[in-house]
Amino acid sequence: MAKKDTPPSSSQTPSDSPEGDQDKQAGFDPLAFSAQMGKILEKLQPLFTAYVQKHGEDDLSSQGFSPAAMQTMLMDYWQHVAHNPQKLLDINLEYAQNMYLLWNESMRKFLGEDSAPVIQSEKGDRRFRDPIWQDSFVYDFIRQSYLLTSKWLQSAVRNTDALPEKERNKLDFYTRLFIDAMAPTNFAMTNPEVLRETLNSNGQNLLRGLENLAEDLQRGQGDLEISKTTYEAFEVGKNIATTKGSVVFENELMQLIQYAPSTKTVCKTPLLILPPWINKYYILDMRPENSFIKWAVDQGHTVFVISWVNPDEKLAQKSFEDYMEEGLITALDQIEIQTGEKQTNVIGYCIGGTLLATSLAYMTAHKQDMRIASATFLTTLIDFHHAGDLSIFIDDDYLRMIDDKMDKVGYLEGSDLRQTFSLLRANDLIWSFVVNNYMMGKEPFPFDLLFWNDDSTNMPANMHRFYLRNMYRDNKLCKAGGITLNKTPIDVSKIKVPSYFISTKEDHIAPWASTYEGMMLLKGKKRFVLAASGHVAGVINPPSANKYHYWVNEKIDDREHAEDWLAQAEQHEGSWWSDWAEWIKNTAGKQIPARDPKKGKLKVIEPAPGRYVKMKGD
Repeated sequence: MAKKDTPPSSSQTPSDSPEGDQDKQAGFDPLAFSAQMGKILEKLQPLFTAYVQKHGEDDLSSQGFSPAAMQTMLMDYWQHVAHNPQKLLDINLEYAQNMYLLWNESMRKFLGEDSAPVIQSEKGDRRFRDPIWQDSFVYDFIRQSYLLTSKWLQSAVRNTDALPEKERNKLDFYTRLFIDAMAPTNFAMTNPEVLRETLNSNGQNLLRGLENLAEDLQRGQGDLEISKTTYEAFEVGKNIATTKGSVVFENELMQLIQYAPSTKTVCKTPLLILPPWINKYYILDMRPENSFIKWAVDQGHTVFVISWVNPDEKLAQKSFEDYMEEGLITALDQIEIQTGEKQTNVIGYCIGGTLLATSLAYMTAHKQDMRIASATFLTTLIDFHHAGDLSIFIDDDYLRMIDDKMDKVGYLEGSDLRQTFSLLRANDLIWSFVVNNYMMGKEPFPFDLLFWNDDSTNMPANMHRFYLRNMYRDNKLCKAGGITLNKTPIDVSKIKVPSYFISTKEDHIAPWASTYEGMMLLKGKKRFVLAASGHVAGVINPPSANKYHYWVNEKIDDREHAEDWLAQAEQHEGSWWSDWAEWIKNTAGKQIPARDPKKGKLKVIEPAPGRYVKMKGD
């Protein structure tokens, strides 16, 4: 989002900025305000028209979240409640008692007496961080009544056996979407920060917000692409993805990058990183201080990474087998040529880890699994029975809708996936920016992680159909012979290479208990480590940051469930990277002179990060 000559900036208030002083001295000019508003609305009118023409009345249905389906679920829910009302009556009674208690405590606060909160925000909820939500009895009442009502609605859905588990989870998600959207912070008249900014700036925040809205509609070319960061602040290869290296091989699906050594000697066994192709690989190489790739190079590893292409309609028929053969297996072939080593340590992240497990099972069937010395799985699902929030919507209706969209262009547009993941975390990735950008009229903060998050990639139609049906819908990967690749039935329980699993406790994409169940399917020596935080922050946690912690339990019992493992686990402060560094020594081999990618047998094509990572999605 480009900067505009409007007062004041996001880091200023009217009281500490020259523009704010001018506003106070000049006062509010209704004629000037009206003229500005008219110009902005004139700019917005064709954008709104284009939006309605493109999406009609139901934008959520294009993401698989159908209000019609919700109506059917609600009818089933209420029919059950009508026959068994006691549970709902108990929930309603508790809600009424809490609201009565809140009213009494609010009156005590109004009279200046000591009062106790009836309910508090969950940890990490930043919507009510302004002190006025606590100090003002009016806003405190609004805040707590909203939280109590939210709890009541969620309890009414979660504590019922009216629907099958999957339908109940789906209704729970719709309920959370509604609750998030109706938060008092999302409305100008019930958000004290917005009201304060409007008074202090004589409404200039609202004008700036409308300008921001117009820019986001223009940037989305008919879609509302909410700006989550200052995109101009980042450039791949310039201030992110800057670890020195060379592209030493490429094909239609990927470029293989080899990084320049930073130590005089390196481990004999090379290290290959297999990132997800739902996002771009540089999540592992953001800035030097939090780059896993740079850190691994500094630990003395010869690091290779696959940089996946951003596919277009020409690659519509690329399959899951192609990602295995032209991706992982080809990379192993080229690494052997480059280094002379027949074995490689491999790290797979998210869907990259799922591909690693799938490929290992295939290679085991062909007695080629010894090419991989060890396998590290970062937040990886193998058993998709409880596969997180995304799995709630993977049913036949959703798949038909996705098929229709992919058939038109040959791939799933990256923007569709990005919007879906945003809805899964609506408070953080939608509503916080609606308030900041459109109501407060501020520019989003420059944040490299959100730049990466919005740097979307497309999914080839053939591959994505296979992945959604075989993994998410039918959960075939964890079944012996459930999946056949190149006419070869595979069985992940035959995998015997040493494996390291790192999962994160607050992961909503790959829930840690599910990753643990998947890990239990593998044979061989296994180590499971659970890190604090979520799918990205828990993984990208360098030791130098001295943040978070992780749990380790040396004993893995085939009869134990995930929670049993955690109950006996020992907590360690800091980053799991250090734990992995010790574990990988078992298969890293002896020290040898450092390998310069420019002196290997493969011809250098271009410097890292290469062309593929810079390809823009839709």
